[in-house]
Amino acid sequence: MTFFFSVLCSCKKEELLSPNIVETQVTQATLKLTAYLADKNNKDLIVFESGLGDSHEVWNTLLNELSSQFDVVAYDRAGYGKSVMNTNNRDITHLTNDLEVLINQVAKGRKVILVGHSLGGMIIRDYAVKHPAQTAALLFVDASHELYNQPTQADEDKVYAVFKSTYGENFGGTQEARQLLENSNYMAMLPKLPNIPVVAITSMKIDADHNAADRRRWYDSKEALKVGLSDFKHITTTKSGHYIMLEEPQLVIENLKSLMNKLP
Repeated sequence: MTFFFSVLCSCKKEELLSPNIVETQVTQATLKLTAYLADKNNKDLIVFESGLGDSHEVWNTLLNELSSQFDVVAYDRAGYGKSVMNTNNRDITHLTNDLEVLINQVAKGRKVILVGHSLGGMIIRDYAVKHPAQTAALLFVDASHELYNQPTQADEDKVYAVFKSTYGENFGGTQEARQLLENSNYMAMLPKLPNIPVVAITSMKIDADHNAADRRRWYDSKEALKVGLSDFKHITTTKSGHYIMLEEPQLVIENLKSLMNKLP
């Protein structure tokens, strides 16, 4: 399962957030999250969901460029950055709960456009299925999918061990890695997406870990998202690896703006 290990080699990009973006606290009972919000009270709110092992910082380039025109928010799930770990069961249901609490507190009743990278793609799918009336559109950035990500228990144990030795037991990504097999099984039972505009951007870049056949399976898994959708667009790139938003931020921004223009 080489894909899961790619998250451990993320090309983090150091970029300070613009003054338009304010650090804010999101709390509910024992859940204490830190979010980064630019809110001018526009009609819709763009919400960014990170992948396994990644904080909000992977979205900084997009947040900075978009915050002058749109309302945007990124956050750290429990156990990342300044967000407090509140439970050791960090499966998709709990991760979606983090997202739900965030949206309930910062969206102020507005619809949301969800952008999810890697594992974040599974989280925004789960949210959209559970909250179709709240979700205006979806953008998947090289998102995980159970048709491709099918770890065995041995795969999960290996990834968990690497995260634990690298980041410690109480890191959010470590606890999320413990649920890889369970998440794949859960997502396989998830109903299809609500019929809203959806864009998927997929890396087809071939490298030492991903041959042409592997990339075809990766592509096909995202094609499965279009079932029941009347507005689905699938874009591929060979210029970027897994972190498209870092290597080709304009590709993500252009397609996000295109989605925004479709909204009533």
